[in-house]
Parts: sequence; structure tokens; C-alpha cells
Amino acid sequence: MGVVTPLGHDLDVFYNSLLEGVSGISEIDSFDCAEFPTRIAGEIKSFSSDDWVSPKLAKRMDKFMKYLLTAGKKALVDGGVTQDVLNGLNKVKCGILIGSAMGGMSVVNDGYEDLQVSYKKINPFSIPFALTNMGSAILAMDLGWMGPNYSISTACATSNFCILNAANHILQGEANLMLCGGSDGVIAPIGLGGFVACRALSQRNSDPTKASRPWDTNRDGFVLGEGAGVLLLEELEHAKNRGANIYAEFLGGSFTCDAYHVTEPHPDGAGIIQCIEKALAHSGVSREDVNYINAHAASTPAGDLKEYQALIHCFGQNPHLRINSTKCMTGHLLGATGGVEAVATIQTPKCYDSLPSSPCTQAIRTGIVHPNINLENLDEGVI
Repeated sequence: MGVVTPLGHDLDVFYNSLLEGVSGISEIDSFDCAEFPTRIAGEIKSFSSDDWVSPKLAKRMDKFMKYLLTAGKKALVDGGVTQDVLNGLNKVKCGILIGSAMGGMSVVNDGYEDLQVSYKKINPFSIPFALTNMGSAILAMDLGWMGPNYSISTACATSNFCILNAANHILQGEANLMLCGGSDGVIAPIGLGGFVACRALSQRNSDPTKASRPWDTNRDGFVLGEGAGVLLLEELEHAKNRGANIYAEFLGGSFTCDAYHVTEPHPDGAGIIQCIEKALAHSGVSREDVNYINAHAASTPAGDLKEYQALIHCFGQNPHLRINSTKCMTGHLLGATGGVEAVATIQTPKCYDSLPSSPCTQAIRTGIVHPNINLENLDEGVI
């Protein structure tokens, strides 16, 4: 696993910050946003790609690509893929599927500003480095991986689509290893301005760390964030043969569509419920065995409640179920959110014993669910 987040870029630092209830939301300082009604975000303040990206490339590429390359290479290191292991891999069966919801927003923003002077000022890399697939492409060039390589862009669901498609490539025998997840870096004037125009963002500028508050009655919109989350998926026997440290097993998933509205969920949660039920059936997991859900819960008035209602519809009879939202501390990382939250999920409890008072000690990693900060007054629709 590899991450770049507002809470840190090391797995343990990231998850320990979550456990401690640390907020990564703060005032934006990468550009002057004094005239914007929203001036806060889950902005990455301190980041260096020096050990992961060549300086020449780093100067040219958008930050979503730098986050992607860094998180991707960190996932390889965490997966024990040393240079010797790399040299021994069948690179035709190694692929990369790391998507982005927005692509190179900073590059686009800079290109627009250059155009105001003259088209001759536009960076020749502005188009290639704005493309959502270019991060995966550059990473493949660095590694020499010649397997499936593309990006998926499905807004907030980007990483989840990438992870499921990556797993399918392995299940179909097209790959042995797949780097997958998502990356976004939209905290730029055009990115912030666009979301402000959608009237989607919190305006709690005076108290940034309290701004992202899923399921709280005083939530007023989501908080924009940035970063990357990447998983290394590997065919089981292939991983065993090289002695890989296996964190978790992927059992299955599903794709569905609300077919309802650009931003609002279906009133009765039809798409969410269908997706959950299909995923459970595909993976062979009973709903009673699910004890933890990392919810989307972005801190929006309608979205939080409709998702919660769908989850209760599917899992309401499970007394051991725990639900939280990582976004209360990171903000909404858009296309990266599913990848980063997959890492958070892999750190959490795997099962509970049949007795309510006796949780089992087996865990994916830590056995501890992180808190849901800023939940001070539950929405009346949440019990």
C-alpha cells in the first residue's frame, strides 16, 4: 500500500493520525483565495517527490501525477518488490490502473493563465500531463511494466472502479500484479472555483478542522482534499511464491449506476443497495459477517443520509456493524478517496466473535477503527 495524504505520506503516520483524530483540514496557502467563499481544504502542505520522480519530470508534471508516482512506488516498496524482484517479474503480466477524477487541474490552470499572455507561452506538456491516464503511463515507463495500463475516471468512485477492474485483470489471467487506486490534486483556483460554483463546499472558514462533519446536523458541505492511494494487488500463488507479506484478500465487488441525478443519490438508495447486494453475492460474504464499513459520507446534507439509509437497509440486523468516514479528517480526495480509504479499511478489524461482548482479536492489521470526529449532533435520520 502507498499513500500521499493531508495527514502524511507514510502508512503508519497516516493511520496513527486517523486513530488520534487529527484533522488535515486547514486554510489554503498555495494560492490567494481571499475572494472565494470557501478558503479551506485538505491541502498537502509538505511534499517532496525527490526520491520517487526524476527532477526533470517533476518540474513539468501536474501534482496529481507526482502524488500518483510517489504512492505507486511506495506501494511497491511496501509490497517487498525490490529491484531483484522487479528484474525477475514477467513484465507483460504486470499492469497499472490508477485513475483520477479530474486529471491535471493545475496544469490546465497554468495553461489558461499562459494563454492570457499568448498561446506561445503554453507549456507543450500541458495537454499530455492533464490526461488522467498519463500518471499510470509514466509509472509504467519507469518500471517497464507492459501489462494492462489505463485510467478510469468515475468521479468519487474512481479508485473503487480501478481496484475492481485491476482485480478482474488478475482473475482473468491477464496480469499477476496490478498497481491500482487513484490520485487527484485539484486545489488550484480553477478547481476550487468550480466546486464553489457547484455550491458543494463547506464555508466553515473560521474553524477548518471542524468543517468536515459527516452525519452531523450542522454539516454544510464537503471539504476539498488532495492526495493519492495505491494498492498492489497480486495473484495469490504468485504472492506466496515470492514470500510477499499479504495484508488482505480481495473477494469481489460490483458495478452499478443510480441513473438518477448528476450529484444527488437516488431517494430510495436503489443504486447503492443493488451494488452492495451484488458485491456480497459475488464475493460469497453474508451480510451478517460484515462488521465494518468505511462509508463515502462526504459531509453533504443529502448524500450522507441516503447512503446511511441504504447501509441500514442492507446491514441493519447486524449488531456488530461499525461505520465511519475517513473524510472527516482528510476531506474529500475525489478520485483518490477510494484508494486512500481502502488503505484505512485494510488497517481495521476483520471480524467479531459470535458473542456481542467478545470481539475477536483477529484483524487485518491494527484491529482498531478510527474515530469519526466532529460528529457532535447526529442527524435525526441517523440512529
